[in-house]
Amino acid sequence: MIFGEHTPPRIGEESEEFRRAALDDAVNGLAMRNPLASAAVAFVPWQKYTALTVAAIVVVCVVLAPVGTLLAITVLCTFGYIAMMADRLLLFSRGLDAGAIVTVTDEEARAVPDSELPLYTILVPAYDEPEVVGDLIAAMTGLDYPADKLQVLLLLEEDDDVTIEAARRSGVSDIVDVVLVPASDPRTKPKACNYGLHFATGEIITIFDAEDLPEKLQLRRVVAAFARLPETVACVQAKLAFHNGSQNLLTGWFTADYALWFGYLLPGLMRSTSPIPLGGTSNHLRADVIAKVGAWDGFNVTEDADLGVRIAASGYSTAVLDSTTLEEANSDPINWIRQRSRWYKGYLQTWLVHMRRPRQTLRAVGFVGTYRFTLLLAGTPITACINMIFWFTTAAWILGQPALVAALFPPYIYYFSLVSLIIGNVATIYMYLIASRESGNAYLLVPSLTMPLYWLMMSVAAIKGCWQLVRNPSYWEKTFHGLSAPSTAPSPIDEKAI
Repeated sequence: MIFGEHTPPRIGEESEEFRRAALDDAVNGLAMRNPLASAAVAFVPWQKYTALTVAAIVVVCVVLAPVGTLLAITVLCTFGYIAMMADRLLLFSRGLDAGAIVTVTDEEARAVPDSELPLYTILVPAYDEPEVVGDLIAAMTGLDYPADKLQVLLLLEEDDDVTIEAARRSGVSDIVDVVLVPASDPRTKPKACNYGLHFATGEIITIFDAEDLPEKLQLRRVVAAFARLPETVACVQAKLAFHNGSQNLLTGWFTADYALWFGYLLPGLMRSTSPIPLGGTSNHLRADVIAKVGAWDGFNVTEDADLGVRIAASGYSTAVLDSTTLEEANSDPINWIRQRSRWYKGYLQTWLVHMRRPRQTLRAVGFVGTYRFTLLLAGTPITACINMIFWFTTAAWILGQPALVAALFPPYIYYFSLVSLIIGNVATIYMYLIASRESGNAYLLVPSLTMPLYWLMMSVAAIKGCWQLVRNPSYWEKTFHGLSAPSTAPSPIDEKAI
Protein backbone atom coordinates (compact mmCIF):
# COMPACT_ATOMS: atom_id res chain seq x y z
CA MET A 1 0.00 0.00 0.00
CA ILE A 2 1.45 3.33 -1.10
CA PHE A 3 0.37 6.79 0.04
CA GLY A 4 -1.81 8.41 -2.63
CA GLU A 5 -3.12 5.10 -4.02
CA HIS A 6 -6.08 4.69 -1.68
CA THR A 7 -8.89 6.68 -0.10
CA PRO A 8 -7.92 7.64 3.46
CA PRO A 9 -10.02 5.82 6.05
CA ARG A 10 -11.86 7.57 8.87
CA ILE A 11 -9.41 8.04 11.73
CA GLY A 12 -10.08 5.56 14.52
CA GLU A 13 -12.01 3.23 12.21
CA GLU A 14 -9.10 1.82 10.22
CA SER A 15 -8.75 -1.96 10.14
CA GLU A 16 -5.85 -3.82 11.70
CA GLU A 17 -4.83 -4.93 8.22
CA PHE A 18 -4.69 -1.29 7.10
CA ARG A 19 -2.61 -0.32 10.14
CA ARG A 20 -0.07 -3.08 9.49
CA ALA A 21 0.22 -2.20 5.80
CA ALA A 22 0.47 1.54 6.51
CA LEU A 23 3.14 0.97 9.17
CA ASP A 24 5.17 -1.26 6.87
CA ASP A 25 5.01 1.39 4.16
CA ALA A 26 5.89 4.13 6.66
CA VAL A 27 9.03 2.33 7.79
CA ASN A 28 10.14 0.41 4.72
CA GLY A 29 8.30 2.00 1.80
CA LEU A 30 11.20 3.93 0.32
CA ALA A 31 13.69 1.15 1.11
CA MET A 32 11.52 -1.40 -0.71
CA ARG A 33 10.73 0.76 -3.75
CA ASN A 34 14.21 2.22 -4.13
CA PRO A 35 16.73 0.54 -1.79
CA LEU A 36 19.66 2.77 -2.79
CA ALA A 37 17.64 5.89 -1.92
CA SER A 38 17.16 4.84 1.71
CA ALA A 39 19.47 5.10 4.71
CA ALA A 40 18.25 1.71 5.97
CA VAL A 41 21.81 0.60 5.24
CA ALA A 42 24.27 3.28 6.29
CA PHE A 43 27.13 2.25 3.99
CA VAL A 44 26.79 0.24 0.80
CA PRO A 45 29.68 -2.19 0.22
CA TRP A 46 31.72 -0.04 -2.17
CA GLN A 47 31.53 2.94 0.23
CA LYS A 48 32.61 0.79 3.16
CA TYR A 49 35.52 -0.77 1.28
CA THR A 50 36.61 2.59 -0.14
CA ALA A 51 36.64 4.17 3.32
CA LEU A 52 38.61 1.27 4.78
CA THR A 53 41.09 1.34 1.89
CA VAL A 54 41.67 5.09 2.21
CA ALA A 55 42.11 4.73 5.97
CA ALA A 56 44.61 1.92 5.49
CA ILE A 57 46.59 3.94 2.92
CA VAL A 58 46.71 6.93 5.25
CA VAL A 59 47.93 4.78 8.15
CA VAL A 60 50.67 3.23 6.00
CA CYS A 61 51.75 6.67 4.75
CA VAL A 62 51.83 8.03 8.30
CA VAL A 63 54.07 5.13 9.36
CA LEU A 64 56.42 5.47 6.38
CA ALA A 65 56.46 9.26 6.01
CA PRO A 66 54.69 10.86 8.98
CA VAL A 67 55.62 14.49 8.42
CA GLY A 68 54.97 14.47 4.68
CA THR A 69 51.61 12.71 5.11
CA LEU A 70 50.40 15.04 7.84
CA LEU A 71 51.57 18.03 5.82
CA ALA A 72 49.57 16.82 2.81
CA ILE A 73 46.48 16.39 5.04
CA THR A 74 46.99 19.91 6.42
CA VAL A 75 47.13 21.35 2.90
CA LEU A 76 44.02 19.40 1.87
CA CYS A 77 42.08 20.61 4.92
CA THR A 78 43.17 24.21 4.32
CA PHE A 79 41.87 24.16 0.75
CA GLY A 80 38.65 22.53 1.99
CA TYR A 81 38.12 25.36 4.46
CA ILE A 82 38.69 27.94 1.73
CA ALA A 83 36.26 26.20 -0.64
CA MET A 84 33.53 26.12 2.01
CA MET A 85 34.05 29.74 3.04
CA ALA A 86 34.08 31.00 -0.55
CA ASP A 87 30.85 29.16 -1.32
CA ARG A 88 29.23 30.37 1.89
CA LEU A 89 30.08 33.99 1.02
CA LEU A 90 28.74 33.50 -2.50
CA LEU A 91 25.42 32.15 -1.18
CA PHE A 92 25.21 34.98 1.35
CA SER A 93 25.74 37.60 -1.36
CA ARG A 94 22.99 36.06 -3.46
CA GLY A 95 20.70 35.89 -0.44
CA LEU A 96 21.11 39.65 0.09
CA ASP A 97 18.98 40.22 -3.00
CA ALA A 98 15.38 40.80 -1.92
CA GLY A 99 14.23 38.81 -4.94
CA ALA A 100 15.85 35.67 -3.53
CA ILE A 101 12.90 35.11 -1.21
CA VAL A 102 9.20 34.92 -2.10
CA THR A 103 7.15 37.70 -0.49
CA VAL A 104 3.36 37.59 -0.29
CA THR A 105 1.66 40.60 1.26
CA ASP A 106 -1.22 40.34 3.72
CA GLU A 107 -3.57 41.71 1.06
CA GLU A 108 -2.47 39.10 -1.49
CA ALA A 109 -2.80 36.32 1.08
CA ARG A 110 -6.33 37.33 2.04
CA ALA A 111 -7.38 38.01 -1.55
CA VAL A 112 -7.79 34.28 -2.32
CA PRO A 113 -11.49 33.44 -1.69
CA ASP A 114 -12.11 30.70 0.84
CA SER A 115 -13.91 28.70 -1.85
CA GLU A 116 -10.72 28.57 -3.95
CA LEU A 117 -8.39 27.53 -1.16
CA PRO A 118 -7.14 23.94 -1.47
CA LEU A 119 -7.50 21.26 1.18
CA TYR A 120 -4.56 21.49 3.57
CA THR A 121 -3.10 18.83 5.87
CA ILE A 122 -0.84 19.65 8.81
CA LEU A 123 1.19 16.81 10.29
CA VAL A 124 2.26 17.30 13.92
CA PRO A 125 4.51 14.44 15.09
CA ALA A 126 5.18 14.36 18.83
CA TYR A 127 6.74 11.85 21.14
CA ASP A 128 6.99 12.08 24.93
CA GLU A 129 6.02 15.76 24.85
CA PRO A 130 2.97 16.22 27.10
CA GLU A 131 4.11 19.73 28.05
CA VAL A 132 3.62 21.17 24.54
CA VAL A 133 0.12 19.91 23.70
CA GLY A 134 -1.40 23.16 24.93
CA ASP A 135 0.93 25.11 22.64
CA LEU A 136 -0.35 23.08 19.72
CA ILE A 137 -3.95 24.10 20.42
CA ALA A 138 -3.01 27.79 20.56
CA ALA A 139 -0.98 27.58 17.36
CA MET A 140 -3.58 25.73 15.29
CA THR A 141 -6.52 27.87 16.41
CA GLY A 142 -4.51 30.97 15.50
CA LEU A 143 -4.16 30.03 11.83
CA ASP A 144 -6.22 32.01 9.33
CA TYR A 145 -7.60 29.19 7.19
CA PRO A 146 -11.14 27.79 6.79
CA ALA A 147 -11.73 25.01 9.29
CA ASP A 148 -13.57 22.86 6.73
CA LYS A 149 -10.47 22.84 4.50
CA LEU A 150 -7.89 22.26 7.21
CA GLN A 151 -6.92 18.83 8.52
CA VAL A 152 -4.58 18.73 11.51
CA LEU A 153 -3.17 15.31 12.43
CA LEU A 154 -1.42 14.91 15.79
CA LEU A 155 0.79 11.86 15.32
CA LEU A 156 1.45 10.02 18.59
CA GLU A 157 3.10 6.65 19.21
CA GLU A 158 0.42 4.33 20.59
CA ASP A 159 2.56 3.50 23.64
CA ASP A 160 3.28 7.17 24.46
CA ASP A 161 0.77 7.15 27.31
CA VAL A 162 1.78 10.48 28.89
CA THR A 163 1.34 12.51 25.69
CA ILE A 164 -1.85 10.68 24.75
CA GLU A 165 -3.29 11.44 28.18
CA ALA A 166 -2.20 15.08 27.96
CA ALA A 167 -3.93 15.36 24.59
CA ARG A 168 -7.14 13.91 26.01
CA ARG A 169 -7.12 16.20 29.03
CA SER A 170 -6.47 19.30 26.93
CA GLY A 171 -9.40 18.72 24.61
CA VAL A 172 -7.06 18.77 21.64
CA SER A 173 -9.42 16.49 19.73
CA ASP A 174 -11.81 19.43 19.29
CA ILE A 175 -9.50 20.96 16.68
CA VAL A 176 -7.18 18.14 15.59
CA ASP A 177 -7.40 14.45 14.86
CA VAL A 178 -5.17 12.22 16.98
CA VAL A 179 -3.56 9.45 14.97
CA LEU A 180 -1.99 6.65 17.00
CA VAL A 181 1.07 5.31 15.21
CA PRO A 182 1.72 1.61 15.91
CA ALA A 183 4.74 1.31 18.17
CA SER A 184 7.78 0.04 16.30
CA ASP A 185 11.40 0.81 15.51
CA PRO A 186 12.87 3.01 14.27
CA ARG A 187 11.34 5.66 16.56
CA THR A 188 11.79 8.45 14.07
CA LYS A 189 9.87 11.52 13.00
CA PRO A 190 9.80 10.48 9.31
CA LYS A 191 8.19 7.15 10.20
CA ALA A 192 5.39 8.97 12.05
CA CYS A 193 4.92 11.44 9.17
CA ASN A 194 4.82 8.65 6.59
CA TYR A 195 2.18 6.87 8.63
CA GLY A 196 0.18 10.08 8.90
CA LEU A 197 0.25 10.49 5.11
CA HIS A 198 -2.08 7.49 4.81
CA PHE A 199 -4.78 9.58 6.51
CA ALA A 200 -4.01 12.87 4.75
CA THR A 201 -6.65 14.49 2.54
CA GLY A 202 -4.88 17.75 1.68
CA GLU A 203 -3.51 18.89 -1.66
CA ILE A 204 -0.76 20.65 0.28
CA ILE A 205 0.90 18.97 3.26
CA THR A 206 3.11 20.59 5.87
CA ILE A 207 4.80 19.64 9.12
CA PHE A 208 4.80 21.60 12.36
CA ASP A 209 6.36 20.54 15.61
CA ALA A 210 3.97 20.57 18.55
CA GLU A 211 5.60 23.65 20.10
CA ASP A 212 5.69 25.68 16.84
CA LEU A 213 3.96 29.04 16.51
CA PRO A 214 3.43 29.66 12.78
CA GLU A 215 2.60 33.13 11.55
CA LYS A 216 -1.17 33.54 11.22
CA LEU A 217 -1.36 33.91 7.44
CA GLN A 218 1.33 31.39 6.58
CA LEU A 219 -0.95 28.83 4.92
CA ARG A 220 -2.66 31.47 2.80
CA ARG A 221 0.71 32.91 1.81
CA VAL A 222 1.83 29.44 0.70
CA VAL A 223 -1.26 29.01 -1.47
CA ALA A 224 -0.68 32.40 -3.09
CA ALA A 225 3.02 31.58 -3.57
CA PHE A 226 2.27 28.26 -5.30
CA ALA A 227 -0.18 30.03 -7.62
CA ARG A 228 2.52 32.53 -8.58
CA LEU A 229 5.48 30.16 -8.89
CA PRO A 230 6.22 27.72 -11.75
CA GLU A 231 4.69 24.25 -11.65
CA THR A 232 8.16 22.81 -11.07
CA VAL A 233 8.14 24.22 -7.53
CA ALA A 234 7.25 21.30 -5.25
CA CYS A 235 7.91 22.85 -1.85
CA VAL A 236 7.63 26.23 -0.18
CA GLN A 237 9.87 26.50 2.89
CA ALA A 238 8.92 29.12 5.49
CA LYS A 239 11.57 30.68 7.69
CA LEU A 240 12.20 29.44 11.23
CA ALA A 241 13.12 31.61 14.21
CA PHE A 242 13.02 31.35 18.00
CA HIS A 243 10.83 32.99 20.61
CA ASN A 244 13.36 32.54 23.44
CA GLY A 245 16.51 33.84 21.76
CA SER A 246 17.37 36.11 24.68
CA GLN A 247 17.10 33.38 27.35
CA ASN A 248 20.83 32.73 27.53
CA LEU A 249 23.96 32.84 25.39
CA LEU A 250 23.27 29.44 23.83
CA THR A 251 19.81 30.42 22.61
CA GLY A 252 21.34 33.65 21.29
CA TRP A 253 23.89 31.67 19.25
CA PHE A 254 21.17 29.36 17.98
CA THR A 255 18.94 32.30 17.00
CA ALA A 256 21.76 34.06 15.14
CA ASP A 257 22.56 30.77 13.38
CA TYR A 258 18.97 30.44 12.16
CA ALA A 259 18.78 34.12 11.17
CA LEU A 260 21.73 33.60 8.82
CA TRP A 261 20.59 30.22 7.50
CA PHE A 262 16.93 30.99 6.78
CA GLY A 263 17.36 34.67 6.06
CA TYR A 264 20.24 34.51 3.58
CA LEU A 265 21.84 31.14 2.90
CA LEU A 266 18.66 29.23 1.98
CA PRO A 267 17.45 32.08 -0.28
CA GLY A 268 20.94 32.08 -1.79
CA LEU A 269 20.61 28.36 -2.49
CA MET A 270 17.22 29.04 -4.07
CA ARG A 271 18.79 31.60 -6.42
CA SER A 272 21.53 29.13 -7.36
CA THR A 273 19.09 26.31 -8.24
CA SER A 274 21.00 23.98 -5.92
CA PRO A 275 19.35 21.30 -3.74
CA ILE A 276 17.90 22.87 -0.62
CA PRO A 277 18.12 20.93 2.66
CA LEU A 278 14.66 21.57 4.05
CA GLY A 279 14.01 22.71 7.60
CA GLY A 280 12.47 20.26 10.03
CA THR A 281 9.15 22.12 10.05
CA SER A 282 7.12 24.58 7.99
CA ASN A 283 8.02 22.96 4.68
CA HIS A 284 4.83 23.06 2.65
CA LEU A 285 4.76 20.28 0.05
CA ARG A 286 2.51 19.38 -2.85
CA ALA A 287 0.91 16.04 -2.01
CA ASP A 288 1.31 14.70 -5.56
CA VAL A 289 5.05 15.35 -5.49
CA ILE A 290 5.48 13.72 -2.07
CA ALA A 291 3.91 10.56 -3.48
CA LYS A 292 6.08 10.75 -6.60
CA VAL A 293 9.44 11.15 -4.83
CA GLY A 294 8.68 8.51 -2.21
CA ALA A 295 7.84 10.60 0.88
CA TRP A 296 10.28 10.56 3.79
CA ASP A 297 12.94 7.98 4.55
CA GLY A 298 11.99 6.27 7.79
CA PHE A 299 15.66 5.53 8.56
CA ASN A 300 17.13 8.98 7.93
CA VAL A 301 17.45 11.18 11.03
CA THR A 302 17.43 14.38 8.96
CA GLU A 303 14.57 13.34 6.74
CA ASP A 304 13.95 16.96 5.74
CA ALA A 305 17.41 17.46 4.22
CA ASP A 306 17.14 14.15 2.39
CA LEU A 307 13.70 15.00 0.97
CA GLY A 308 15.00 18.37 -0.23
CA VAL A 309 17.77 16.68 -2.21
CA ARG A 310 15.38 14.08 -3.65
CA ILE A 311 13.01 16.86 -4.73
CA ALA A 312 15.85 18.53 -6.62
CA ALA A 313 17.04 15.22 -8.09
CA SER A 314 13.49 14.58 -9.39
CA GLY A 315 13.51 17.82 -11.39
CA TYR A 316 11.54 19.95 -8.92
CA SER A 317 12.63 22.94 -6.87
CA THR A 318 12.02 24.61 -3.51
CA ALA A 319 11.15 28.25 -2.84
CA VAL A 320 11.77 30.13 0.42
CA LEU A 321 8.84 32.17 1.73
CA ASP A 322 9.04 35.31 3.84
CA SER A 323 6.82 33.97 6.60
CA THR A 324 8.15 32.93 9.99
CA THR A 325 7.40 30.07 12.36
CA LEU A 326 8.59 30.54 15.91
CA GLU A 327 10.17 27.58 17.68
CA GLU A 328 11.86 26.96 21.00
CA ALA A 329 15.65 27.27 20.91
CA ASN A 330 17.54 24.72 22.94
CA SER A 331 18.61 26.42 26.15
CA ASP A 332 20.43 23.43 27.65
CA PRO A 333 23.91 22.58 26.27
CA ILE A 334 23.52 18.81 26.64
CA ASN A 335 20.12 18.87 24.97
CA TRP A 336 21.54 21.07 22.20
CA ILE A 337 24.42 18.65 21.55
CA ARG A 338 21.96 15.75 21.36
CA GLN A 339 19.96 17.60 18.73
CA ARG A 340 22.90 18.94 16.72
CA SER A 341 24.74 15.59 16.70
CA ARG A 342 21.61 14.03 15.20
CA TRP A 343 21.54 16.72 12.51
CA TYR A 344 25.19 16.17 11.64
CA LYS A 345 24.70 12.41 11.54
CA GLY A 346 21.71 12.88 9.27
CA TYR A 347 23.62 15.23 6.98
CA LEU A 348 26.25 12.54 6.48
CA GLN A 349 23.56 9.88 6.04
CA THR A 350 21.96 11.98 3.31
CA TRP A 351 25.24 12.65 1.51
CA LEU A 352 26.21 8.98 1.62
CA VAL A 353 22.81 7.95 0.23
CA HIS A 354 22.93 10.36 -2.70
CA MET A 355 26.57 9.59 -3.49
CA ARG A 356 25.92 5.86 -3.81
CA ARG A 357 25.29 6.56 -7.49
CA PRO A 358 27.47 9.63 -8.08
CA ARG A 359 26.99 9.72 -11.85
CA GLN A 360 23.21 9.64 -11.47
CA THR A 361 23.33 12.41 -8.86
CA LEU A 362 25.61 14.46 -11.10
CA ARG A 363 23.17 14.14 -14.00
CA ALA A 364 20.18 14.95 -11.78
CA VAL A 365 21.40 18.07 -9.97
CA GLY A 366 24.38 19.10 -12.08
CA PHE A 367 28.02 19.65 -11.20
CA VAL A 368 27.43 22.82 -9.16
CA GLY A 369 24.51 21.25 -7.29
CA THR A 370 26.55 18.14 -6.46
CA TYR A 371 29.54 20.24 -5.41
CA ARG A 372 27.40 22.48 -3.22
CA PHE A 373 25.39 19.79 -1.48
CA THR A 374 28.68 17.96 -0.82
CA LEU A 375 30.09 21.08 0.83
CA LEU A 376 26.92 21.51 2.91
CA LEU A 377 25.99 17.98 3.90
CA ALA A 378 29.40 16.32 4.10
CA GLY A 379 31.63 19.35 4.54
CA THR A 380 29.75 20.91 7.46
CA PRO A 381 30.06 17.99 9.95
CA ILE A 382 33.51 16.91 8.73
CA THR A 383 34.87 20.45 9.02
CA ALA A 384 33.42 20.71 12.52
CA CYS A 385 35.29 17.53 13.48
CA ILE A 386 38.56 18.72 11.95
CA ASN A 387 38.24 22.03 13.80
CA MET A 388 38.79 20.21 17.08
CA ILE A 389 42.05 18.73 15.79
CA PHE A 390 43.35 22.10 14.65
CA TRP A 391 42.35 23.75 17.93
CA PHE A 392 44.34 21.14 19.87
CA THR A 393 47.24 21.67 17.46
CA THR A 394 47.09 25.42 18.09
CA ALA A 395 46.99 24.86 21.85
CA ALA A 396 49.99 22.52 21.63
CA TRP A 397 51.95 25.15 19.71
CA ILE A 398 51.10 27.91 22.18
CA LEU A 399 51.94 25.77 25.21
CA GLY A 400 55.06 24.00 23.98
CA GLN A 401 55.86 24.85 20.36
CA PRO A 402 56.72 21.26 19.40
CA ALA A 403 58.83 20.76 16.30
CA LEU A 404 56.15 18.59 14.64
CA VAL A 405 53.66 21.46 14.58
CA ALA A 406 56.28 23.74 13.02
CA ALA A 407 56.97 21.09 10.38
CA LEU A 408 53.26 20.83 9.53
CA PHE A 409 53.02 24.55 8.90
CA PRO A 410 56.01 25.66 6.80
CA PRO A 411 55.91 29.35 5.79
CA TYR A 412 54.07 28.77 2.50
CA ILE A 413 51.27 27.00 4.40
CA TYR A 414 51.42 28.90 7.68
CA TYR A 415 50.81 32.37 6.25
CA PHE A 416 48.23 31.11 3.80
CA SER A 417 46.36 29.35 6.62
CA LEU A 418 46.69 32.38 8.90
CA VAL A 419 45.16 34.70 6.30
CA SER A 420 42.31 32.28 5.57
CA LEU A 421 41.73 31.86 9.32
CA ILE A 422 41.48 35.59 9.94
CA ILE A 423 39.45 36.40 6.84
CA GLY A 424 37.20 33.38 7.34
CA ASN A 425 36.38 34.15 10.95
CA VAL A 426 35.86 37.86 10.35
CA ALA A 427 33.65 37.19 7.31
CA THR A 428 31.56 34.65 9.19
CA ILE A 429 31.02 36.91 12.19
CA TYR A 430 30.18 39.74 9.78
CA MET A 431 27.48 37.57 8.15
CA TYR A 432 26.01 36.76 11.57
CA LEU A 433 25.97 40.45 12.48
CA ILE A 434 24.16 41.37 9.26
CA ALA A 435 21.62 38.58 9.67
CA SER A 436 20.99 39.50 13.31
CA ARG A 437 20.59 43.18 12.52
CA GLU A 438 18.20 42.57 9.64
CA SER A 439 16.08 40.25 11.78
CA GLY A 440 15.59 43.11 14.25
CA ASN A 441 17.27 41.32 17.15
CA ALA A 442 19.71 43.80 18.67
CA TYR A 443 20.32 41.46 21.63
CA LEU A 444 22.17 39.12 19.25
CA LEU A 445 25.21 41.42 19.09
CA VAL A 446 27.08 39.58 21.86
CA PRO A 447 26.20 36.07 20.58
CA SER A 448 27.34 37.04 17.08
CA LEU A 449 30.68 38.35 18.32
CA THR A 450 31.31 35.26 20.47
CA MET A 451 30.44 32.69 17.76
CA PRO A 452 33.82 30.88 18.04
CA LEU A 453 32.65 29.45 21.37
CA TYR A 454 29.55 28.12 19.61
CA TRP A 455 31.75 26.47 17.00
CA LEU A 456 33.51 24.57 19.79
CA MET A 457 30.16 23.06 20.79
CA MET A 458 29.50 22.25 17.13
CA SER A 459 32.74 20.27 17.04
CA VAL A 460 31.71 18.20 20.04
CA ALA A 461 28.33 17.51 18.44
CA ALA A 462 29.90 16.62 15.08
CA ILE A 463 32.34 14.13 16.62
CA LYS A 464 29.46 12.52 18.52
CA GLY A 465 27.32 12.40 15.36
CA CYS A 466 30.09 10.76 13.31
CA TRP A 467 30.61 8.14 16.00
CA GLN A 468 26.88 7.39 16.09
CA LEU A 469 26.80 7.11 12.29
CA VAL A 470 29.08 4.12 12.63
CA ARG A 471 27.60 2.64 15.80
CA ASN A 472 23.85 3.37 15.55
CA PRO A 473 23.00 5.25 12.33
CA SER A 474 19.18 5.37 12.56
CA TYR A 475 18.94 6.05 16.30
CA TRP A 476 16.78 9.16 16.84
CA GLU A 477 18.15 11.00 19.83
CA LYS A 478 15.24 12.74 21.50
CA THR A 479 15.31 16.53 21.88
CA PHE A 480 13.39 17.70 24.93
CA HIS A 481 11.15 20.75 24.65
CA GLY A 482 9.44 22.97 27.18
CA LEU A 483 12.74 24.18 28.70
CA SER A 484 12.43 27.81 27.64
CA ALA A 485 11.86 30.78 29.91
CA PRO A 486 9.53 33.59 28.86
CA SER A 487 11.36 35.88 26.45
CA THR A 488 11.54 39.63 26.90
CA ALA A 489 13.05 40.16 23.45
CA PRO A 490 10.95 41.52 20.60
CA SER A 491 9.43 38.80 18.44
CA PRO A 492 10.14 38.70 14.73
CA ILE A 493 6.43 38.09 14.25
CA ASP A 494 3.86 40.71 15.07
CA GLU A 495 1.84 39.71 18.13
CA LYS A 496 -1.37 40.02 16.12
CA ALA A 497 -0.16 37.23 13.86
CA ILE A 498 -0.13 34.58 16.56
